[in-house]
Amino acid sequence: MMLDEDWHVLVSLFPENWREQAKETNALKGLRKNKSADGLLRTLLMHIAGGYSLRETAVRARRSRLADMSDVALMKRLRKCKGWLAVLCASMFEDRGVYLKALDGFEMRLLDATDVKEPGKTGSLWRIHYSIRVPSLRCDYFKVTGTDGEGTGESFKQFPIRAGDYLIADRGYATAKGIEYLSEGNGHVLVRMSPYNLPVFDSSGQPLMWPERLRGIKASGQAHSWPAQITATAGKFVRGRVCVVRKTQEAIRQTIKKLRRRASRKGQRLLPESLLYAKYVIVFTTFPESSFTPADVMRWYRLRWQVELVFKRFKQIAQLGHLPKYDDESSKAWLYGKLFVALLTEKLIYYGRAISPWGSIWVEDAATKSLS
Repeated sequence: MMLDEDWHVLVSLFPENWREQAKETNALKGLRKNKSADGLLRTLLMHIAGGYSLRETAVRARRSRLADMSDVALMKRLRKCKGWLAVLCASMFEDRGVYLKALDGFEMRLLDATDVKEPGKTGSLWRIHYSIRVPSLRCDYFKVTGTDGEGTGESFKQFPIRAGDYLIADRGYATAKGIEYLSEGNGHVLVRMSPYNLPVFDSSGQPLMWPERLRGIKASGQAHSWPAQITATAGKFVRGRVCVVRKTQEAIRQTIKKLRRRASRKGQRLLPESLLYAKYVIVFTTFPESSFTPADVMRWYRLRWQVELVFKRFKQIAQLGHLPKYDDESSKAWLYGKLFVALLTEKLIYYGRAISPWGSIWVEDAATKSLS
């Protein structure tokens, strides 16, 4: 059967001990029928990757003899599988070379958001805001809003902040009001920025002279920093640092190529400053200088960037599907499932470049050994 054949190929991309992880995280506990990690994961992937509703997934799983449960039971099972799906994601990240090892209990929070459009002509459009801790990969916050109107956009204000939190976000969160909100909550921020979108001042309150600062950084991969501050409300300042690293020549070439293509498409002219800024990764941070060197800051942002590559795929996969909006734990499990599918997709694309003409990954067994 083609379905079974494709499943074996897919399983070859899973972490080696994925079935054992199902038992260790109690994902199978309480199952009365079809108590199999394979059947359960295939059923979950119908809902998460296929975008089917819980009811349709339950019917398809029953007809395929993968699982026999109602849509309500499937929702409860998805919730029980949250830990298993999270562990699978962590294992897949490690396969990519992103080593998520704990450092004396210290964790960062990675913040992001994406839109989900539910199926149908009148399908609702939702925006999910989520926070994932690294290195544990634990989702510690999940919020669903609409996509239009006040209070729905990407902002640090979407998230509860605890004193001592360390947060990392992309340039969509680089606003003075958002950074001020974190500062008032005694949180620390590391956010990618553009000199166009976030006005930054030097320690004396004068606008930062970007060209003079950046042109002095000639070597690729070396992190530099200088004191900086941004204007908050009522004339106050939030003090921090600007950290910069120059990209490699190939990365610069690729970035400028994209900028020129975009400018050509929109009929715009690239400014000299834009070509200069394209050569660097620039972040603003309030991380304590005593604990985080410029190189440390850029390493942490690099980790966020590595996870962001998967987030980009995750956002494509998450665009269509039935989001469990009214159950926080099931929503988090859904997010882990989408992230697992994104990681699996990335791995499949990588291996796909080397798959043989007969269309599957070579699996050596006793029969194949006898041919050698």
